[in-house]
Order: sequence, then structure tokens, then C-alpha cells
Amino acid sequence: MTSPEATADAPAQWARNMAARLAGLPVAYAATAILILCAALMRPNLLQPFLLMLIVRQAAPLGLAVIGQSICIRLLSLDLSFGGVAMAVSYITTSGAIPVSEPVLILLSVLLGLTVGLANAYFIAIRRASSVMVTLAMVLILGGVVTALTQFRSPGDAPEILRYLGQTRIGIVPLALPIWLAVLIPMALFMRYSVFGRYVDAIGSNPNAAWTSGIPYVRVIFVAHVLSSLFAVFSAFLLVGFVGFGSLSLGSDLALNSLAAVILGGVTFGSGRGGMLGPAVAAFMLMFSFNLLTSFGLGEPGKQMAQGAILVLAAIAYASRSAHR
Repeated sequence: MTSPEATADAPAQWARNMAARLAGLPVAYAATAILILCAALMRPNLLQPFLLMLIVRQAAPLGLAVIGQSICIRLLSLDLSFGGVAMAVSYITTSGAIPVSEPVLILLSVLLGLTVGLANAYFIAIRRASSVMVTLAMVLILGGVVTALTQFRSPGDAPEILRYLGQTRIGIVPLALPIWLAVLIPMALFMRYSVFGRYVDAIGSNPNAAWTSGIPYVRVIFVAHVLSSLFAVFSAFLLVGFVGFGSLSLGSDLALNSLAAVILGGVTFGSGRGGMLGPAVAAFMLMFSFNLLTSFGLGEPGKQMAQGAILVLAAIAYASRSAHR
């Protein structure tokens, strides 16, 4: 029989458990709630369904990029080559330098992502090079090649198929949202229940133990970086389609924003605690914060300041979670 004291203490215990669960949520959830509250008080128009869907469309490319970045970070690796991949995809699909049909341009872009991912994985997994140095070098190489090619032919209009993906709406819902969800949900289930997902968790927790236990360490690193580069390509497709034309600056902030979104979403080096949903929420949070600053008239300088502040917040969140691991 339950005592009166235990019965009286049940609500307090429930409240403590709930508070502990809320405290354990990724930073992105609380930050998103605070930003929405600020918008409701100072910029309520920003919460109109049409504008929210516009922000979701802006967040979808980053949301695709963070899927690959989160897998790499869970493996104690990193992918900073997103900007170079996006620049190359933008040039391939919009410049007309390769006189082939639009589907072939799409395929060539995917092959580029596959090649970049394999190259990154080779140096990181086989040659044991720093993932930071390897992927930054890839950005410089891709950027140099594309910049040299623009002297002969500049980027132009985006292919019709990419404009359709990036700009089409179903009612007020942008097509980019179901595309994002169609990739995010299967990947979340795959990482949670597949053998590959368990390998990723094992390697992230203790790489040396995973190596000696017979887990295919090299193969997992290869797959992770190939997936990361492919998601960078898919992200670039939506970016090019949304903007409608190619640009050398397109996607230049993808790497830093994806890194911040992954960490704020609860995924840290060697830990996938935030899963796939946390980084996705953080991707929306970043785009919402940029739009909120724009509504105050701060524009690009405000966006840069926000990016800096968000990176500091991500560093603090990472340090805090690392201290409690």
C-alpha cells in the first residue's frame, strides 16, 4: 500500500524528472523556443505560416548538410569541404561548360561528391591525416579549380529541374520540406537501428577498442565521408534551385553552420545523443535567427555577428556536454 508521504511526493518527483529531461535536451530546442518567443513579442509577422514555410525552405539545404556532418562528428571526424563541393556543384550545373543534358549534369555532380568523399576518406582513414586539414585542403583545391574555370565561362542560370525542386510549393508548403523529411527520417531510422549505426557509435565511443574488436573501422570511415559529401551535393542542389543561378559564394558558410547546428543539436565528437532530430531543429533555429535579425534591419553584418555568437554557443555546449560524459 502506498504511503501518504509517497503519494504527496509523487508530483514533486514527476516535476524533478521532467526538469531533468528538459535539461538534458539539446541546446537547439531551448534556443528555438526563445527565438520564437522573441519573435512573438517583437516581430509577430515572422510567425505567419507563409513566412515560417519560407524559413523552412531556407533551412532545408543546411538540414541536408548536417545529416552527413553529424555522422562524421559521431566518428570523431569532421567534414569542412562543404563549401568547395557546393561551389563545384554550382558551377557544373549552371555554367554550361559541359554541353550535356540536365540529368547528366545532376549525375556528374553526384559523381563529384562521390569522388570528394572517397578522397577525404582515403587520407583520413588510410593515411591517418587530420580530417580538418584534409577537408580544408579539399575546399582550397575545389575553389581554385572553379575560380580558374570561371575565367573562361561564368556561372549562369540554374537548370529547370533544380529550380523546380528549390522553388515549387504545394499550397504554402515548399517542396524542399518533404524532400528534407524524405531524407531525414530514413537516415534517422538507419542510424538508430542498422549495424552501421552501431558501428558508428562503437568507433566514436572508443576507436582503439573498436579497431581491436574487429569492427570495420576503415570501411565505416569511408562510408561516412562519402555520405557526407553526397549530402553536401544534395544540399547544393536545393541551394542552387532556391537561388535560381550559380555563384562562387553559394554555400560558403555551409561548413561552419553545419558544424554549429550539429553540436547545438546535441551531437558531439564521439556521441550521437541528439540523434538526427536535434541537428535538424538546430538548422531551422539558425535560419530563423538570421531572418529575425534581418527583420530588425541588421542584414548581412548582423548575420555574421549571429554566426559568431552561435559558434561560441556551440563551443560552450560542446564543452559542457564533454564535461558531463
